[in-house]
Amino acid sequence: MIKLKEFTFNPFQVNTYLLYNEQKECIIIDPACSDKEEENVLATYIQDQELKPVLLINTHCHIDHITGNQFIYNKWGLKPVIHRKGLPILESSSEQALFLGFPATKSPAPERFLQDNEKFHLGNDSIEVHYTPGHADGSICLVLHNERFIISGDVLFAGSVGRADLPTGDMALLQKSIKEKLLTLPEDFTVYPGHGPSTTINEEKAGNPYL
Repeated sequence: MIKLKEFTFNPFQVNTYLLYNEQKECIIIDPACSDKEEENVLATYIQDQELKPVLLINTHCHIDHITGNQFIYNKWGLKPVIHRKGLPILESSSEQALFLGFPATKSPAPERFLQDNEKFHLGNDSIEVHYTPGHADGSICLVLHNERFIISGDVLFAGSVGRADLPTGDMALLQKSIKEKLLTLPEDFTVYPGHGPSTTINEEKAGNPYL
């Protein structure tokens, strides 16, 4: 069974997630730590729990979600795993950082690319990739059917959806992604977004004004 641990990092209040199992294998999702203090918080938890990071995933490559990629690589030797269409955004990380006032940030090149509907494993547990563009090229959501939850990145939030006014954003495409890839899941699934509190598919079907 996979456990989830959430951290909130950097001025944009990004949710960083750890997924880990009984064997202490660990996936790091959207490492948003942006200074030494935040890096220490993440590393201390991993060390205290005796976890072994085996995979680094970016749900998309906006700068606020990848600020810790280089730290993860330096600490555990992991390069990010992303959707191929997010590569141009990842490669422009230094320019994004300058525009938003972040320290100059460069991410390691991807280890490999994830595909839509791909399934991969953490031990015996399966994780499914859904390609969900609209907020940014390369946006993905991770669906864990056995645990009945979704990590939605900046695609779906509690009572809201991701911005579509940034480069490669498209509101109609974002709504299509959510309706076809997420709202078709069982209503009791918990949604863990890239910012803000968790929600459920049922809550968003019933009350999200953007859907």
